[in-house]
Amino acid sequence: MRTIRARYDTQIPNYRRVYIPGGTFFFTVVTENREPFLCDDRARDILRTSIENCRHKWPMTIDAIVLLPDHLHTIWTLPTNDSDYSRRWAWIKKEFTKAWLAGHGKEQPRSDSRIANRRRGVWQRRFWEHAIRNDDDLINHVEYIHYNPIKHGLVKCPHNWPYSSFHRYVAQGVYPQDWACACKSDKPHVANYDEIAKQAGE
Repeated sequence: MRTIRARYDTQIPNYRRVYIPGGTFFFTVVTENREPFLCDDRARDILRTSIENCRHKWPMTIDAIVLLPDHLHTIWTLPTNDSDYSRRWAWIKKEFTKAWLAGHGKEQPRSDSRIANRRRGVWQRRFWEHAIRNDDDLINHVEYIHYNPIKHGLVKCPHNWPYSSFHRYVAQGVYPQDWACACKSDKPHVANYDEIAKQAGE
């Protein structure tokens, strides 16, 4: 895991996105009103297709990902001289929404403002991003992603959640199968992820 060298000021009072060509970024993307549909078979298929089609247009490496019913977390590394993750997310959300609604997927009630601006009620308009600063920051965010289903009370152990890159990391020997596992203990030893959760809007 390489070090990402970038200036990153966490004290900026007014929110600004950080764009770093070739950078690595942690994202949180949430459904409108936190409607819990993302783990449905059809939603997963549409999202997978939307992401893969986006990667054909604008490549990026997906370093880690977890899909939960009402949101997802992921880490991307962009190509050298490319920092435009916003275009990628806009395209993914648009393509997902078109396919989801075409298949009679549910959307949330839309305000007059949403209707006037032709925004559908499938995704929250914004997303959260964090520019990864160094190897330790990367490891902490990867672990946060893989621990997230336990954090939300969906399972007790990461290996029990199927919609996660955790299984790829186990296959590659990065984690043991019982990482952060409660199967043998009610109190698995994990890092304190409160600061990351705050950044991720959770």
